[in-house]
Amino acid sequence: MSTVVDIRNLGVSFATDAGAVKAVDDVSLSVARGEVLAIVGESGSGKTVTAKTILGLLPETATTSGAVVLSNREGTRETDIINLSTHQLREVRGTDVAMVFQEPSTALNPVYTVGWQIMEGIRAHGDVSKKEARAKAIDILRRVGIPDPEERVDHYPHQFSGGQKQRVVIAMALVLDPGLIVADEPTTALDVTVQAEILDLLRKCRDEFGTAIVLITHNMGVVADLADRVAVMYEGNVVEQADVETLFSAPQADYTKALLAAVPYVGHGAASAVERVAARAAGWAELTPVVEARGLEISYPGRFGRPGFRAVDGVDFVIRPGEVLGLVGESGSGKTTIGRAIAGLTKVTGGSLQVLGAEMNGIRERNFRPLRSRLGFVFQDPASSFNPLLTIAECVAEPLIIHGRAKDANAARARVNELLEAVQLPRAYGDRYPHELSGGQRQRASLARALALEPELLIADEPTSALDVSVQARVLELFAELQREFGFASLFISHDLAVVDLLADRIGVLYRGSLVEEGTGAEVLGAPKHPYTQRLLASLPVPDPVAQAERRAELRRIREAG
Repeated sequence: MSTVVDIRNLGVSFATDAGAVKAVDDVSLSVARGEVLAIVGESGSGKTVTAKTILGLLPETATTSGAVVLSNREGTRETDIINLSTHQLREVRGTDVAMVFQEPSTALNPVYTVGWQIMEGIRAHGDVSKKEARAKAIDILRRVGIPDPEERVDHYPHQFSGGQKQRVVIAMALVLDPGLIVADEPTTALDVTVQAEILDLLRKCRDEFGTAIVLITHNMGVVADLADRVAVMYEGNVVEQADVETLFSAPQADYTKALLAAVPYVGHGAASAVERVAARAAGWAELTPVVEARGLEISYPGRFGRPGFRAVDGVDFVIRPGEVLGLVGESGSGKTTIGRAIAGLTKVTGGSLQVLGAEMNGIRERNFRPLRSRLGFVFQDPASSFNPLLTIAECVAEPLIIHGRAKDANAARARVNELLEAVQLPRAYGDRYPHELSGGQRQRASLARALALEPELLIADEPTSALDVSVQARVLELFAELQREFGFASLFISHDLAVVDLLADRIGVLYRGSLVEEGTGAEVLGAPKHPYTQRLLASLPVPDPVAQAERRAELRRIREAG
């Protein structure tokens, strides 16, 4: 097979106030036509910098060496990307190589229709009439699986779901038929069922369009599902390259072995959960639940003459003291809505929800305010939940000051230092600002803030979805240690079944606002009864190419069965 891109001895460094920082060091990779190369590694390993070099998307502060030779689809022209001018790069992007970005919401312009944005690329690279460009836009939307493309072509990005927006971004990448697509974490923020659909679409790009794909990801299940070859990067270097089956069955580099060992598997947490539940079951029956929902309903009113929407419909569940309840389900199933209702951030519109002895249906804010000190909340993205103008110590001290436990940040510093040490962060990190910490360090600081008031209940909403597998493993271990040490009850919300299986005593599966299945990990994930739970499990990619091929066939069978 002919080579689409050949990266030779690539080096990339960035100019900073403290001097040049080497991000990529002597990297050599190649991708053949119709091949999927996955580049994996932790944040900061250089994988995204390497990928962006292929499109010439590095900032002005970057200095590059080596060569990135790109061939067009016909194989009649070779171009060294590093030596191209801005105008020449514009000619290459879209036609020879295109990029699918991690977050489609920021990649799409909110003030233009998706059809206009697809047509813009078509008309920028050829003398095409508006009518012809529109027809091409409709055709590519149909080919990537957008329903009713003749109508949806005139819709705006906010009118599409997360998975549909990612399909639109892939359509924009495919519309000019490039020989290479660079996909940077294309499924990170997606539910497992939507993720499976996007992976099927990328596989279709390879098989039907003959497109080569460079896949940047930290999800080893996605690698096992889609990749032909894998390159493992660490601190700017490629430490191992192999075909996908060899890498998973016989990894050579110590870093690769550690990366694979950090991946959570469904079933690994079942035995420990059974032991935890058995040890506490006798005493639980006599304890007053921390949270108890009976026929819980939460509806959002309709606007502009539209009917209202019921997000949670008749849900029953209990969280006992010291227990971890995992809630799983796809976007829109009602997981976060339930979490927000428990925290008093969303109104209960029907049924009963008792939190720490207080009935939330009809409760007034002034009556619930005294209970807030007994609750903790860990958000999905700590980068956006921290005030960027405050230091980490000031952010962690905020709950103590608001609830009158400390006069100011200085008075709270001793307690803050204890909390930072509890989440395994050095005291000196308290003087840093949020942007100076890595994603995993920020999430540790977020845990410290949530535990500042020694809460009886902790609500964790997707706390590890944006983290690398090795960082995620450390945060999950820390969460389990803190839960055992402090003894708080927890509602753990996630779309990652393996993560929930690892931590939760019991698991509840939500589907369109209803709780369709509940039990221990062994019951729910080991022997699922509801078809939706079966589909969730079949959609979850596992870090084993052979087992993943069997799962893919099982998912296909479930879909065909309706």
